Amino acid sequence: MLLLLFPLWAAQATELPALRWASDAQSGAPFVFHDPADQSRLTGFEYDIMQALAARMGRRPVFVQNDWDGLIPGLQRGLYDLVIDGIEITPEHRAVVAFSTPYYLTAERIAVRRGEAGLDTVDRLRGHVVGTLKDTTSMRLLEQAGGITLRTYEDETNAYSDLNNGRLDAVMLDAPIAQYYAVPDDRLKLVGAPIGSLAYGIALRQNDPVLLDAVNNGLEAMRRDGSLRRILQRWAMWTPQMAAAFDDPSTEAVPPTQWDHWLESTRPTATLGARLRRYAGFLPLIGRAALMTLAVSACAMVLAVVGGLVLALARRYGVPPLRWAATLYIEIVRGTPLLIQVLFIFYGLPSLGIRLDPFLAGVVALGLNYAAYEAENYRAGLQSVPHGQMEAAMALNLTQAQAVRHVLVPQAFRFVVPVMTNDFISLLKDSSLVSVITLSELTQAYIRLSTTYYDYLGTGLMIAAAYLLLGLPFVRLARIAERRLARSVSRRSV
Repeated sequence: MLLLLFPLWAAQATELPALRWASDAQSGAPFVFHDPADQSRLTGFEYDIMQALAARMGRRPVFVQNDWDGLIPGLQRGLYDLVIDGIEITPEHRAVVAFSTPYYLTAERIAVRRGEAGLDTVDRLRGHVVGTLKDTTSMRLLEQAGGITLRTYEDETNAYSDLNNGRLDAVMLDAPIAQYYAVPDDRLKLVGAPIGSLAYGIALRQNDPVLLDAVNNGLEAMRRDGSLRRILQRWAMWTPQMAAAFDDPSTEAVPPTQWDHWLESTRPTATLGARLRRYAGFLPLIGRAALMTLAVSACAMVLAVVGGLVLALARRYGVPPLRWAATLYIEIVRGTPLLIQVLFIFYGLPSLGIRLDPFLAGVVALGLNYAAYEAENYRAGLQSVPHGQMEAAMALNLTQAQAVRHVLVPQAFRFVVPVMTNDFISLLKDSSLVSVITLSELTQAYIRLSTTYYDYLGTGLMIAAAYLLLGLPFVRLARIAERRLARSVSRRSV
């Protein structure tokens, strides 16, 4: 037996320590994103950098998905060791995280519709509507210029889509983003010279100088032996600015294979058959996202039903302190946004020593939120039961607790089953909010697919069908349960 276990023990002993790094891969070419030709595979120039860097450091890279807004809070919470996602090295960012030496330097570029002229500098954008990403150098440059109607976006693809649709006069974003989203689009063009300068760095917690030194040493080794340059060349991102900054005048020819692959895999499909084949390729991703949505929603609904019943009973039959506490909880939860509650539970509670994994945090946040609404439904159901039912139960020598349990609750439950069905369907849709705490469900699948292929209609219909298919069986089950409860209550009353 010991001889059989030895290979397993040896493998575990020699396994490299993990290097957990995070990015938002739901969209975001060319940084870290899902390969349009194979949605199960991660790719991107930053992905390649992290694989090579981890090897230099003698670590095993482990990717962690997180929403863009949650990347830095997740780093501070200790969910991972590093963040790499085109994060600009700015004084504001340095105030909260430490940065590696820059691994890429670039500038801003202006994109306009073909046929437009004259909007090739920031000064000439005054008096026009311009789109950019929020909290970026581009946004600050446009704000400082003044006289520009600025619209900020969560996702770069939406900005370029609005430019194509005439809602914007121009878009100003980092050159890598412009290259991958504006250059391939025949309806758009880049104008003017590069604007300003910015540097991307790997973000780390401020109290980890050992890891910072290891990251910087790894990047320096990649710069010296040319491996960083070759990665950038494969993605068509090696520029004279980078050559000068890295003191690397090499003329080695490295084909832009990843850039060519991106162009080929995102080319609009010309035939219905090709589009249907692409949609068929989406089904595994949508299936996994649907299972996550269903799992989170079902677990949260169980918590909501139990919690709501406890709150309703406490508010109606409890002693005054319990009634006050239940009322206060219900009013606070119903009066604050669900998104704030999700973020508070996942990112706020760790400061109190309570750390929940993403799935459990999502279930708890949704369950506790909907418990407040279910409590009001149950309270209304209890009030709808004739008062004589309680009197009859007491006359049969039942205690108040027994009467509530065996007589009132079953009758009240029959009244609230239709409302519970509606609440569960609403909870299915509200589960999209758990994407902000690293869970990928149906809404995130839609964002990823639509922004990768610029197909909001087809992918939207597929995601809508998935939500519909998830909800319909529960509507049917609720109707069956409602009929059976009605028969059960009728038999008891007889």
